[in-house]
Amino acid sequence: MRLTPLGPLTASQIELLETTVGPRDEPPPPFTVWVRSPGLAYWVEGLGAYCREQSKHPRRLRELSVLIVARHFDSQSAWNAHYEAAVAEGVPAACLDRLARHEDPAFEAEDERLFFRFADEMLRQHFVSPETFTAAIALFGEDGVLDLIGCIGSFSMSAMMINAVELPLRTDLAPPFADVTGFQHAIGTNG
Repeated sequence: MRLTPLGPLTASQIELLETTVGPRDEPPPPFTVWVRSPGLAYWVEGLGAYCREQSKHPRRLRELSVLIVARHFDSQSAWNAHYEAAVAEGVPAACLDRLARHEDPAFEAEDERLFFRFADEMLRQHFVSPETFTAAIALFGEDGVLDLIGCIGSFSMSAMMINAVELPLRTDLAPPFADVTGFQHAIGTNG
């Protein structure tokens, strides 16, 4: 990791950790980073907790949203942290494997297909087509579309932070993206 080792925690850092992740010997990733800025961390974790636990969308789509963002930002740590949960919630592993290779995931479930299309348009093109937006409103409702946008934004911020500070990958899982080596694109890829 590019940041200096975390020293003794301040009172505000201890309070942050106790109120967000509970008492622990060491903060879990990505809190090893966020704890360095408690003021920011309270807001980041509040939005992140909402997106992970309370968003209008079922857990299956919440986990999928993390993976869509993780692939977009080449965040292998975020992918590895959420891949198993997404599969356990019913997102087909074959679709996720295609997503990991930058292929069309070919989701069969309508909500997964539309969720991906909306997020993909927003992330790649920075705009959402009228057709996709209208379909998303019809399927998810206005509050569901706003949750989708907010959660993609929250997970994007986390993915960028993970990559910028080079938060280490879990050693018990293989790197998920063939076109990424550590924290850079592999030689000969178009990333």
